[in-house]
Formats: sequence, C-alpha cells, structure tokens
Amino acid sequence: MFSEQTGLKEGWFDGGSIIFAVFLVVIVSAVSNFKQSRQFQALADESSDIRIEVVRDGRRQGLSIFDVVVGEIVCLKTGDQIPADGLFLNGHSLKVDESSMTGESDHVEVDEKSPFLLSGTKVTDGYGFMLVTSVGMSTAWGEMMSSISHELNEETPLQARLNKLTSCIGKIGLTVAVLVLAVMLIRYFTGNTRDETGKREFLGRKTKVDDVMNSVINIIAAAVTIIVVAIPEGLPLAVTLTLAFSMKRMMKEHAMVRKLSACETMGSVTTICTDKTGTLTLNQMKVTEFWIGKEAMTGNASSSGLAHNLYELLQDAVGLNTIGNVYKSNSESTPEITGSPTEKAILSWAVLDLGMNVDEPKQCCKVINVEAFNSEKKRSGVLVKRICEKTVHIHWKGAAEMILAMCSHYYVKSGTIRVLDGEARKQIEIVIKDMAAKSLRCIAFAHTKVAEADGQVQEKLEETGLTLLGLVGLKDPCRPGVRAAVECCRNAGVNVKMVTGDNVHTARAIAIECGILNPDVGLNNDDAVIEGVKFRSLSAEERVAKIESIRVMARSSPLDKLLMVQSLKQKGHVVAVTGDGTNDAPALKAADIGLSMGIQGTEVAKESSDIVIMDDNFTSVVTVLRWGRCVYNNIQKFLQFQLTVNVAALVINFVAAVSSGKVPLTAVQLLWVNLIMDTLGALALATEQPTNDLMSKPPVGRSEPLITKLMWRNLIPQAIYQVTILLTLQFKGRSIFSVNESVKDTMIFNTFVFCQIFNEFNARKLEKKNIFKGIHKNKLFLAIIGITIVLQLIMVEFLKKFADTERLNWGQWAACIGIAAMSWPIGFLFKCIPVSGTQLLFKQRAS
Repeated sequence: MFSEQTGLKEGWFDGGSIIFAVFLVVIVSAVSNFKQSRQFQALADESSDIRIEVVRDGRRQGLSIFDVVVGEIVCLKTGDQIPADGLFLNGHSLKVDESSMTGESDHVEVDEKSPFLLSGTKVTDGYGFMLVTSVGMSTAWGEMMSSISHELNEETPLQARLNKLTSCIGKIGLTVAVLVLAVMLIRYFTGNTRDETGKREFLGRKTKVDDVMNSVINIIAAAVTIIVVAIPEGLPLAVTLTLAFSMKRMMKEHAMVRKLSACETMGSVTTICTDKTGTLTLNQMKVTEFWIGKEAMTGNASSSGLAHNLYELLQDAVGLNTIGNVYKSNSESTPEITGSPTEKAILSWAVLDLGMNVDEPKQCCKVINVEAFNSEKKRSGVLVKRICEKTVHIHWKGAAEMILAMCSHYYVKSGTIRVLDGEARKQIEIVIKDMAAKSLRCIAFAHTKVAEADGQVQEKLEETGLTLLGLVGLKDPCRPGVRAAVECCRNAGVNVKMVTGDNVHTARAIAIECGILNPDVGLNNDDAVIEGVKFRSLSAEERVAKIESIRVMARSSPLDKLLMVQSLKQKGHVVAVTGDGTNDAPALKAADIGLSMGIQGTEVAKESSDIVIMDDNFTSVVTVLRWGRCVYNNIQKFLQFQLTVNVAALVINFVAAVSSGKVPLTAVQLLWVNLIMDTLGALALATEQPTNDLMSKPPVGRSEPLITKLMWRNLIPQAIYQVTILLTLQFKGRSIFSVNESVKDTMIFNTFVFCQIFNEFNARKLEKKNIFKGIHKNKLFLAIIGITIVLQLIMVEFLKKFADTERLNWGQWAACIGIAAMSWPIGFLFKCIPVSGTQLLFKQRAS
C-alpha cells in the first residue's frame, strides 16, 4: 500500500511486517493451544483408565479396564464401576445404580433371578463376581463411555473474569485509538503537521490526492496499531499456559486434575476436611493387640492356650466374614493377601500369627446371607450353615463399641462363655478405650447360633444376644511429613479438620499425633472433638455456630461429612474435602474442591471429585494447595506486567499524537512489543514454580479483585517512569543526544523494549524486594529473556528497513539499557511502601 512512495522493492516492508507479526502471534498462540488440548486429552484418558480386579490363574489380579476381555471373571465390591456387560455368577447383597443408563435413581438388586450387569453402572452395596460377555464399543454403554471423562477445556471462573477485563481494556484502547485518529486527522487537515524537511504536509487544494490518501492511511494504521497493542490477547494464553503447566507438574506430584477450574479454586481454600485412614496415616495396618474377653493374648494360639472351639469360631469369623482373599500357590510359598487394608491386616494376622486356614470354613459352610460393610453401619455380618448341621451360625465384625453393644455374653480363652454383666462390660470398654488412646483401630468379633425351626432356614441376621469372641487392635502409623504438612496449612491460614469413622479416643490420639489437635484438649470439649451422631442432632443454626471450633469429628457417617461441608460454606469458607467411599460422593460434589483417593477411592468417589490424589497422601493435598496459589499468583504477575506496557504505550502514543501529530512507535515496533509482552511474557511468567512464600500468605478471597492494591503500587510507578522517560526522549531526545529524528525514534523504541525486559524481572515478585530469588530454577524465564534481547539486537542493527530503525553506537545502546535498568531501583523503593489491609487481614484469619 506504500509502494507509490517507496517503490515495490521496499514498499512491502511495512505491510508485510505487520502481516508477519500478526501471523507469528497467531501461530504461537495456536501451537500453544494445540499442545495444551493434547495434554488435556491425555489427562482425560488417564482419568478413564480404571483399575479393576479379575480372577486369573486361580487368583485375584489387578487389571486396567482397557485390558478386560470376554470370558473374564471380574470381582465386584461396593463403589466399583462395572467395566463391561456381563452376567452375575455369585455374590451377596449386590445392588447396582443404573441411573447412568436408565435415569432411574432406585438401586437394582442383582442375583440369579436378575443376573444382567451393564457396563458403566456402579455397585452401591454388597459384593460378587461377574462373567464378562461384551467389552468396549460392543457394550450397552458403548460410545457413552467417553462422557465419563470430564471436559477439561471448560472456561474456568478466572478465565471468565479475565475475559471481562480484556474486554474492558480493549474498550479503553479503542477509545484512545479513536481520539488519536481524530486528533491526528484534525492536525493534518488544519495544516499543523510537517514532513521531514519541515514543510507543511497539507496545503489545501495544492496537495495531491495521492499524498492525502497516503497520509490518511498512515494515520489510520497508527490508530489500528494502538488498538492491537491495547487489547491484551495474551491474557487467555497466559491462563491456559499456567493451568496446563500446573496440571502437568501436579501429575508428577501425585495429583490428577479432573476439572480445570479446580487448579485455581485451590488457591482460595480456607478449610480442608480430611479423612484419617490412608490420608493422614500410611494405610498399612497391622494387628498389634489381641484380647479374649478381659485378657490380652500374646504369642500364637498354642502358647496362649486358646481353646479349640474358640479357635475354630475365630477361624470361621475371619474366613467367612470377609471380602478379602488368601492365595497360596504351594505349601511353602508366602501367601498373597488381597482386600482392603483392614481385611488384609486381619487375614495376615490370622494366617501368619495364628496359623489359621481361612479357606477351610468356606469349604465346609454354606453362606445363606451377607450384610456387607458400609461406612454408616460400620459393621459386616454373615449368616452361614455348616454342612450336615441343622444349626445356623451368625458372625458379626466391626467397630468394637458397636459390636460390644450387641453382645450379652463373652468368651474367655478356655472356651467357656460368661455373662457380660455391668462390671465385665465396663472393663472391656476400658480395654477398647486404652487401645484407642494408643491410636489403634479396635475391631470386635461376635457370634451366635440359631437352631432351624421346622426345617425353615433363617435368613435374618440377629443383632442382639451375641457372644463376644475377641478384640483386635490394628495400628496404622501416621505418614511421615503429615505433621509438617498440617503446620504448613496452619501457617497459610488454612484450617484442617479430621473426619473419621474411628471412635473418639482413636480419633483424638491420631489428631494429636498429626498436629491437628492440641494435647491439652480434653474429650469433654465438644467444641474441638465431636461425634457424628451428636453433630447431626444439632439444628442447622447450632452446627453453623459450632463449626469453626470443631477440629475432629469421630464416628462420622458420609451424611455428617456433607453437613460439615454445608455448614462451612454457609460460614463463607472455601472448602476442600477428601473422600474415598461411594457414600462420600455427595460431600465431594458439595465441596468447592472434591479430592478423591487414587488408591483406596472407589470409582464413584473419583467421578464425583475435581482432583484425584494418586498416592492418598495428605502431603499431596498440601502440594495441590500450593499449586493452586501458584496459578493465581502467576496470572497476577503477568497481569501486572502487561498492564504496565498497555498504560505506557497508550499514554505515550496519545500524548505524542496530540502534541506533535506523530506517534514515536511505528506499527511494526508496537506489534513487536505486543509479541514480547503477550506471547513471550506469558511463557516466561506463567511457568514460575510455587515457592514456600506462597504458603505464608492468607487464602485468596472469592471476591478479591484480580488487580490488588499491591499490584497498583508496583504498576503505577513503572508506568509513570516509562511515560516520563519516553516523552522526554520524544521532545528533547534530539538535543540531549545530538542525534537526528530517526536515531531518536530508534532510541525510544529500544528503551521502551528494554523497559519491558527489566520490568519482567520486577513482575516475578509482587511483594518481595529480592526479584532474583530462585531465578536459576526457572530456565525457561532466563531463556526467553535471552531470546528477547537477541531478537531486539537483530531488529535494531540488522532489520533497518523492515523495523524502520537506525543502527545505534555503543554509547546509545548503553544509554537505552541504563535508562531502562532504572526500573529495578524504582521497583525496590516502591516495594518499601506498605499496602494497607494486607497484613491485617492475614493476622485476623490466622488468629
């Protein structure tokens, strides 16, 4: 479009360079978005890779859902997702939620009469085995399987807020551009602009039409360029980059993000409600105490003098009332034990310590009915009939105080039965409390037998008049680093509350060991330690009033956890909650952030959650919290950096246009600055890793503005400095440095670019004065700074015609860099000015 002025050979530079700059920005953004979408898809595939248990080679084995084949025998238990279409083989109390297929919320009972199981449905109760009849796209679930993965490209709340901000800044830029256009056109047509020789550009009718058109096109190009620079299209890119970067790093640190918005919401969390087993503890349970009645047993069965009849009853209780399994390839091999950690610990104790053959009872007994364990009842029962006997046996296993309440008699080690009177009951309760005080999970076994009446087999499990067989105490040590992680949360202004199914004594002991509870808090202090039954009996107003002071909830049901989450949210808290069971799904969905467990978590819990903690470790929860804060912090850094450039560029061009009728920065130069601040700036600042400093700040409030007082304090001085310096160069540069107009314009461009490079360092730390701390850890930041400097050198020294620049001498380069470098001491000085409200708010929250 400028070929008539400069000829075809050079006339394409201006237009071509603009097209190239726009093309480069678009390509970088497109490649980045493509890479992130590939990464999101990989994470979606990861979340679809469900682990199941099958029977192969006569033993249970773990397997990926993608490896299941027709004819496979799959083990199903409460909380599992059914991996394929199939037929029920055997099992007890198996109920399935088919709402994902049929839309019906009622749970369907599956047995020999109704044996069909559909892929994608969930087991809500009981256990059993199924024969796989079809897999993959051949199942009824078929193509709907892909909808299990959450869409990871949804717009997050932060992205929505930034889009509004981008729109607002764009409107301001458009207004400035229109004003610049109007002023420059008025100045041109009133004869107030002059060319390089000092002559007036517009002479009325004497001016050629081509000259007028060229001048008008130049003015319009300058106005359009201002719009391009003003619109911060790098903000969405920065958000995408930082979210994708954090997701990738979190995956390496054992946290799989299922919902993109969870990354940023974690930065606002004020309360974490955590489970105990497997999260605060190692989930490596071992039986450390064994009691028969009021007497502790030591050593193996023979040395302890355990009666034969009692030994057989305990063997039945362990072998029949379990969903675990013991596999031994030969008599000399070490047995392979599968099941939940509690089941594995009890089976291991029975097989290795007591020498029991837990498979023997299964061969000589017929199971009539089963009541599967769940987190509400906290017990499981089995009703069996011995072959060739007319007596029905009932075995119960579960939380010690609950089983004890069902008993009227108890066994002693000699095998005799005694009445469980008030004194004996009190002594056994003390035994249970003592075990709980040692952080042991106390499990009780109880038994009764009922004779058949007129050949009719009883199917109901008796719940009263039982005989206590024995008690076992399971030790589950705290995870290393949990106490430090809890302390880290406290320092960050985040409260940690423990919600557990264990009794109040065990819960209190573990809470003290983890640092959640102070040792001087007594059991009678309902403000800190409360049982689930008492919490749910409170009115909604009482729950909200007490929720702040509660630290531990013992003997809780999933409903109690849900009520706790709801009460905290009513108080204005941003709540993260951990859960692993099927019944935890409502609480996980109700919380701001649902954290499911990757190892012990059921598929129902995982699908209801936002983030899956792959190693079930509370320390990983704190890692997620740190990354959540890092995401928000990185966005704020980039926002501060970009707004400084926007303000400076708009003010310089506007003032220069109004006063002299010319803009100091050309279209190509402004687009180059746009590339630096949008694409390269986003890459540099959005990939900063979290620091420990982030965990010494209060949580980010839900309604806290994106641009804080702190950012304005940093932003305004830098923008004022850049505007002052560049306008000084614009009007006095020629006389100060004794240079011509084009060298002066090149120095303005060079100084402006280096101001952004130096200010990029300032943006690394919003509060800290030492902007270089940890810079060696971010190799990408240093690489981008290096690339930017090299490209700027090429632009100035070698692309004279393309970039409309002049070569500078050493003195002029030093002047440009020296002026720009002043942004460091200015940033340091202004960071000494305190910002009101920040520290006060944190102190109030911490207290």
